[in-house]
Amino acid sequence: MKRHLKWILPLLAVLLVGVGVLRALDKRRTEQAAAAPARETLALDLAPADVVVAKTVALARTLEVSGGLKAVNTALVKAKVAAELRVLSVREGDRVKAGQVIGQLDTSELDWRLRQAEQQASSARAQLDIARRTLENNRALVAQGFISPTGLETSVNNEAAARANHEAALAAMELARKARADGTLVAPIAGLVSQRLAQPGERVPVDGRIVEIVDLSRVELEAAVAPEDVVQLAVGQAARLQVDGLPEPVTARVARINPSAQTGSRSVLVYLAVDSHPALRQGLFARGRVEVAQTEALAVPLAAVRTDLSQPYVLQVQDGKAVLKPVPLGARGELQGQPWVANPAGLA
Repeated sequence: MKRHLKWILPLLAVLLVGVGVLRALDKRRTEQAAAAPARETLALDLAPADVVVAKTVALARTLEVSGGLKAVNTALVKAKVAAELRVLSVREGDRVKAGQVIGQLDTSELDWRLRQAEQQASSARAQLDIARRTLENNRALVAQGFISPTGLETSVNNEAAARANHEAALAAMELARKARADGTLVAPIAGLVSQRLAQPGERVPVDGRIVEIVDLSRVELEAAVAPEDVVQLAVGQAARLQVDGLPEPVTARVARINPSAQTGSRSVLVYLAVDSHPALRQGLFARGRVEVAQTEALAVPLAAVRTDLSQPYVLQVQDGKAVLKPVPLGARGELQGQPWVANPAGLA
């Protein structure tokens, strides 16, 4: 009997534990069944801004671009002669006009060279006059038979040589005069001074940079575009750009497309003409989108699409209930400045 009790008591304990587990599971099922109707009847009040209607719209397909702004017209004022910079009357930010005198190089040495060239031209002129008088006299002597025709030919050659020397001296004088005139620094275009690259008292070499002038009346965005995307672009396409420092976007259009790709990156430079704005400056960074095409498609705002599950979905209102609806995403574009996405087979 004692041996049987040793087996019966553990079995009874196991049975009691199993009965307790079954009761706990049954109680949990009852609670879940009671909570399900409560969840189904949970009501939410949606504001008009919380609901959007999927509709067929003209969706603008865009291409993102970015780059730096550059003035279409820029000019570097360089020294055409090697001399000391005596005066420079403009600084960064000053506005200049085309043809305005903005500085002066020291022309003391150039003045002496011009004077030397003028003296040489005067000497050549005197030699030419002597050669001409000699030629005229020899022609009269040949006619009277006092000298031979050979002597006349020598006079003709001397007169031609004197004329050539005089013309060369005149050319040298004009070059010296031009060099002296090049000592005056003149603005080649109208615009604003962006850089002052030399200071008075410095000796600048030939082609030494002194001042940079930019014309901000025409500004372009220089953007590098991948070769697989540049085929979508065409001259005249509209764009909207966000420029650093400007609170509102500016409009632009594709002005030119470079026919050559850049070495290394193989990207193609595209130039967008930006509409005039007083706050635009050369070198500012800008980013934006170029409208490359428009398509008619059933679409919803991109903000309505959720991606926290394995497939993108929207919460669709059906018979007063919010139903999870998986949707395939199609082409993306913009509508009134907001990103929208097409759902060709997802929604009615």
